[in-house]
Amino acid sequence: MRRTLSALGVAGALLTVAVAVPTATAVGAEPQARPDRSRATDRPVVIAHRGASGYRPEHTLEAYRLAIRMGADYIEPDLVPTRDGVLVARHENEISGTTDVSARPEFAARKATKTIDGVAVTGWFTEDFTLAELKTLRAKERLPQVRVTNTAYDGRFEVPTLQEVVDLAREEGRKRGREIGVYPETKHPTYFASIGLPLEEPLVQVLRANKLTRPSSPVIIQSFETANLRKLDRMIDVRLAQLVDASGRPYDFTVAGDPRTYADLVTPAGLRWIAGYADGIGAQKNLIVPRDAAGRLLSPTTLVRDAHREKLIVHAWTFRAENQFLAVDHRSGTDPNARGDITAEYELFFRLGLDGVFADHPDTAVAARAGLS
Repeated sequence: MRRTLSALGVAGALLTVAVAVPTATAVGAEPQARPDRSRATDRPVVIAHRGASGYRPEHTLEAYRLAIRMGADYIEPDLVPTRDGVLVARHENEISGTTDVSARPEFAARKATKTIDGVAVTGWFTEDFTLAELKTLRAKERLPQVRVTNTAYDGRFEVPTLQEVVDLAREEGRKRGREIGVYPETKHPTYFASIGLPLEEPLVQVLRANKLTRPSSPVIIQSFETANLRKLDRMIDVRLAQLVDASGRPYDFTVAGDPRTYADLVTPAGLRWIAGYADGIGAQKNLIVPRDAAGRLLSPTTLVRDAHREKLIVHAWTFRAENQFLAVDHRSGTDPNARGDITAEYELFFRLGLDGVFADHPDTAVAARAGLS
């Protein structure tokens, strides 16, 4: 079923504290006209990428809580299952880089090599642990050389479940008098379906248990694959976002023998196809403003305009403040881990009509958004 959605960056009722909350579109209502982006309530949304992952180890309740304190509209958990079918928040199902599992002798025998989306991966995998076992592990910083200060929090936080993330969003929303959205990503859905741990059913079960099932619910589900989003479109009425990368193809296309790539999906015809099951796209930011071989900015593409013509909102990823993640134009000095001019990057993308940003440092996105006229 194709949902209707305004161009508020799927803000719906999810805006900053300083602005009024618009009435959400009712189920079955007529599509709203795309509003004037100059209005204060039309500001782009800020999605805390894995929480405030620039300041705390990613996908921890503390990272999500800090992001909400910084003004983020959504918190983003990547979802993978445990052996007993509980969805937890981890960037990948291989967890040696984000937990202390490799230092736990009781789990040494769990180390394995698996083929995930056609690639051999060696390590420890969530699907080989029960939730109780996973809860004995502690999170650690995934990029310790880049974000050295985050390592001070290694060993302090558990791996959270999706339900715990939803509970946190509601609790913090009540404290602050605003609605906090949850923006889950289903990771490797084809792989997990192949081992008998499909993601869609437990995800829908959690959303139903929390009465988060309507287009106006503060939830957006995203995926780099298409088949699971099309399945979810038949299962639940929450909003869906098709992730598109600057290279490669959805893994479900590879399995199905579909020759299309992400490049095909961001053409006008591809966007029209996406609009048949999704409400928006989550685009790698180089698809919107490319860079040359030296890392300098090139002229913007027409992707935002083309997607808006299909009534798709456009969120872009990932905005990170360190020099190494910025275009040469926005770097400050030569230290790759030093802060660059992330505000200039936000301003560039906001001028193009972007509906939202995935940010590792959500406070910087909130501050840049505050400067919009």
